[in-house]
Amino acid sequence: MIHISNVSKSFGTAQAVNNVSLDIGRGELFGLLGPNGAGKSTLINILVGLLGPDAGVVAYGDVSITGGKGSGRQRDIRQVLGLVPQGLAFYQNYSAAENVRFFASLYGLKGKALNGAVATALEFAGLTDCGKQPAKTFSGGMQRRLNIACGIAHDPQIIFLDEPTVGIDPQSRNHILRAVEDLKRRGRTIVYTTHYMEEAEAICGDIAIMDKGKIIAHGSPEQLKLLIKDCSRVIFCLKRPAPVDLEPFRQVAGVRHAELDELTLTITSEVGIANLNGLTAEVNRQQLVLADIKSDSPSLETVFLNLTGRSLRD
Repeated sequence: MIHISNVSKSFGTAQAVNNVSLDIGRGELFGLLGPNGAGKSTLINILVGLLGPDAGVVAYGDVSITGGKGSGRQRDIRQVLGLVPQGLAFYQNYSAAENVRFFASLYGLKGKALNGAVATALEFAGLTDCGKQPAKTFSGGMQRRLNIACGIAHDPQIIFLDEPTVGIDPQSRNHILRAVEDLKRRGRTIVYTTHYMEEAEAICGDIAIMDKGKIIAHGSPEQLKLLIKDCSRVIFCLKRPAPVDLEPFRQVAGVRHAELDELTLTITSEVGIANLNGLTAEVNRQQLVLADIKSDSPSLETVFLNLTGRSLRD
């Protein structure tokens, strides 16, 4: 369905996308996972034709959208693409319905077809009851949902969702994730970018991990976790704030990464009881008071840590 071959893009001396090659199948919910600045949005903009690559080819089926002056077949492809950008791309002074109507009309919808598209998109986004309200009065979560409604109002077959859940409340995030899964059930092809590994792991069947413009790993969540099957995480939950010296933890045999987030000390390490003994000895040496100790199997966050040496949100 979507064939990406050796695509690169630079801005001055900054290499935003570096020789990326991927194939995304029809009806797939494909995750593009990586930290902010990894090149995800630049790649999405190339895939929808908003940016031209410096090198490489993007094709939908047998139709390339890179190069050339824009054939009729290229224009036909763009008609079935839908983009929900990371930034809010609607008019704050327009009502929700007016915004959706405007963007749907750009694809040639008129009359009853346009009215039906507006109603369907607002219902899909859970905004039917507030369709007449100005967008500027909406909460952050409602604005994100309106962003999606505007991007899919023309009923595209291929949908690009660029960080659609950034900075919103859990209820709105859950609504959006359910909506994305519903789009997949309807047979839509979806490319979903995020730096929230738990989202990608929950809804995506195939995932590419991107860092510094390159694809550094690609496969199903299960396949990606096999890359670090010898790793596990130990999570020390502190009872109260305390100064923690991370360096001694990093020196414990087998430890690959250690980080502190408020009251949570997370250690990524090789599997082994001797390793756990070393960690607990260091906890006792630093006189840290624990509320709990947990361990879990590798996650996509652990995969990224192992491949790059840093957190997805660093």
